[in-house]
Amino acid sequence: MTPHEPKITVLMPAYNVARYIADAVRSVLAQTFTDFELLVIDDGSTDNTASVVRTFADPRIRLVRQANSGVAGALNTGLELARAPLVARFDADDICYPQRLAVQYAALQEDPSLVVLGSAADYIDAERRFVFAATPPALTDAAIRAQYQQACPFIHSSVLYRKADVIAAGGYDLRAHSFEDHLLWGRLLQAGTARNLDTPLIQVRLNAQSVTIDERWRTARFRALKSEVLQRGAISAEEGEELKAILQKQDRRRIKEGAYHALIGKKYLWNNYQPAHARRSLRRALACRPFYATGYGLLAASFLPEAWLRRIYQTIKKSG
Repeated sequence: MTPHEPKITVLMPAYNVARYIADAVRSVLAQTFTDFELLVIDDGSTDNTASVVRTFADPRIRLVRQANSGVAGALNTGLELARAPLVARFDADDICYPQRLAVQYAALQEDPSLVVLGSAADYIDAERRFVFAATPPALTDAAIRAQYQQACPFIHSSVLYRKADVIAAGGYDLRAHSFEDHLLWGRLLQAGTARNLDTPLIQVRLNAQSVTIDERWRTARFRALKSEVLQRGAISAEEGEELKAILQKQDRRRIKEGAYHALIGKKYLWNNYQPAHARRSLRRALACRPFYATGYGLLAASFLPEAWLRRIYQTIKKSG
């Protein structure tokens, strides 16, 4: 019998996320829009990620296991196997709000020129405590095109896109380590229009095991090379190897934990004034990286009144 072709494939790459993936799966199964498949690509996990997924009996879940190839490789496998014409990207440690698929599906049905649609997000910490709300840096197609090289225009876990257009754009480039999505958006913009909703449709979970860290903790060479690649719209094999080597050197617990706590500390100052939480996080960041000069400044700022911090933050934003 021919398998049912759903309207949306929720594509979830997963690697050693046994601690979080049950929350993510439950949030997908709770969608008000029900004609979907949840395609989980277990990218060589060494924990019990796959066992957790198997505890769910819903027939809409498909679990595929493969040898570890990185997030881009897992996503390309998912694109090949997706049964639906629309693909909702979703990370295995994040949470979907119940209306997410319904809202995005309606938007793409109404506008045939729209090839990718993202949304705002609420960010939570590893324990699922609210940290801050984030709106993407650009909402309209024109604004996205104007600034996409300077800042990634989409919160990757929030996007819904047309599978055929992403495949035609070459899918995710395996050489663009840690910014394969950002490079894809530039190619995908040639196929149609893009947009972001200013309503949060997901919760993004910040945690120290995440593949992505605050790029201020990356090397200057990494940032320069990434900028060159985005401006050119292509990456060579040699550049890919250089990026991989940089990331491998930084794939250490102290760097990941330091970057995580530094980001949480900043957000508890600038976006969600909770100075006691900020101080705890900043002290942990400094324990990981004692020469993190900005951390000492932020720690001192955490003792200032909220009104003062707001004025300082606005001054920083205006200056660039």
